[in-house]
Amino acid sequence: MLAPLLMLFGPHSILLGHHRIALPLRVPAGWSHVGRVAPLDELVLTFALRQQNVEHLAKLVGRVSDPDSPQYGKYLSLEELRTLVQPSLLTLSTVHKWLGAYGIKSCKTISTLDFLECVMPASTAERLLPGARFHRYVSGQRSAVRSPVHYTLHEELAEHIDFVGGLHRFPAERKMVTRASRKEEAMARYQQRRVAFHLGVTPAVIRKRYNLTDGDIGALPNNSQACAQFLEQYFHPADLAEFMRLFGSSFGHRSQVDQVVGHQGLGKAGLEASLDVEYIMSTGANISTWVFSNAGRHESQEPFLAWLLLLSNMSSLPSVHSVSYGDDEDSLSRAYMKRLNVEFMKAAARGLTLLFASGDEGAGCRKLAGGKHTFRPSFPASSPYVTTVGGTAFKNPFQVTWEVTDYISGGGFSNVFPMPDYQAAAVRSFLHSAPKLPPRSYYNSSGRAYPDLAALSDNYWVVTNRIPQPWVSGTSASTPVVGGIVALINDRRLQKGLPPLGFLNPALYKLQEKGPSTALYDVTMGCHLSCLDAAVEGQGFCAGPSWDPVTGWGTPNFPQLLRALLNQ
Repeated sequence: MLAPLLMLFGPHSILLGHHRIALPLRVPAGWSHVGRVAPLDELVLTFALRQQNVEHLAKLVGRVSDPDSPQYGKYLSLEELRTLVQPSLLTLSTVHKWLGAYGIKSCKTISTLDFLECVMPASTAERLLPGARFHRYVSGQRSAVRSPVHYTLHEELAEHIDFVGGLHRFPAERKMVTRASRKEEAMARYQQRRVAFHLGVTPAVIRKRYNLTDGDIGALPNNSQACAQFLEQYFHPADLAEFMRLFGSSFGHRSQVDQVVGHQGLGKAGLEASLDVEYIMSTGANISTWVFSNAGRHESQEPFLAWLLLLSNMSSLPSVHSVSYGDDEDSLSRAYMKRLNVEFMKAAARGLTLLFASGDEGAGCRKLAGGKHTFRPSFPASSPYVTTVGGTAFKNPFQVTWEVTDYISGGGFSNVFPMPDYQAAAVRSFLHSAPKLPPRSYYNSSGRAYPDLAALSDNYWVVTNRIPQPWVSGTSASTPVVGGIVALINDRRLQKGLPPLGFLNPALYKLQEKGPSTALYDVTMGCHLSCLDAAVEGQGFCAGPSWDPVTGWGTPNFPQLLRALLNQ
């Protein structure tokens, strides 16, 4: 009886009787068990309270994001969103009464009232969630407190709480791809780059390929963009200043982040955090930039969830957010993913553009029972309410020419979320016209397909810890580039009295489906990696004309994309 229930409710949660149960923890490689936490050690648990009017919210997002709708661009304020989705009085009173019965009073809520973040001793948390046993795990300098065994919720709470955060998920790892083997080689190549034509992607290369002139910079003080950093990843202001000194002399720019939300560490700069900040600020040049720093300072906090709570609790936010973060879908509970999908809907209803990296594992690969394989989609890349960015490389790596797929570019089909209407025609066209497809058993052809578009993801220059480092690659590079371009388009829209683009996908797919378009460079060559087995031999999907699950619709041609999106 358990197997069907597992399939219905996801890999980490089932419903047994009337109790929601989380299945035992999967400890990822690199984390070591230390032991049980002391009874009085403090934990921070996040309770996702059941929202109201989720179906109405989905319909509203469709209308405000559709250029053909009379409601296009008429976004909700945070107060209006709260009125729509806040939990019922019954839910609020039931949950607060339950927590109060265990003496839990140190709780914070957010503006929409649909999350509670509570501090409590470990012993209280174990009584609150029968079955849970909290242990400490370490990985390098980081530690996390999680429960390796299942927990239950009391029967009367099942309809009021979607999930409890801070129990099972470990912080997701994203490792930067670098093709430089030694520091000496890196510095030698850097010196070569200053006299050679092109030995690595810089802001000048990005601007040349995507047709941004030196005058394509932000002009308005009320336009802003943001990126998020996680897992003790920090940027250093001195690195940003040095990067702009080396690579930003030809265009107007800012050399400082205007606002850091959260804890900004003083240790070594992280390569990914440096990359995000340097390329969103050099592409979306002269635009006010925020950095959300979500290290997950407490051992029982989940950094990504903490970032979402910040978005739901701030009335004034940047319009564009670039995020390089993801987990395998099969490592997460369906309850968790579906609730986060609603959080992305909430952002879309407020007119925010959320851009997520598609990942660096191609189609991915998962080994099933019996030795068979299947592709492995990534979340949040697979959410239908975010815009997912894949990766490309130059056909000739030393010239600014046309692009082919980057073999690491993440893409595929969700096993959780159905294909949204806005992309159905494009994806079906790909499935019907592709000359060769992997076996259907490897992917869910009716699922949300991604990525939506792409940008260069191969061989970037980054300044980190005062050192210019070449050959940094990954969709963590392409995503802030697209973020900067969207922020520039928002700048021009605001100048014309138009609202920001908001959730981009409905407009993007309609634009491309209307007929031949020069707004995006179609990438038609190359495949990405997947399972090393006899059936697919390491090859996932391949790029082709129009949309494909490796590079989406292709890469930006800024002047044409700007013109098209100004006319919507």
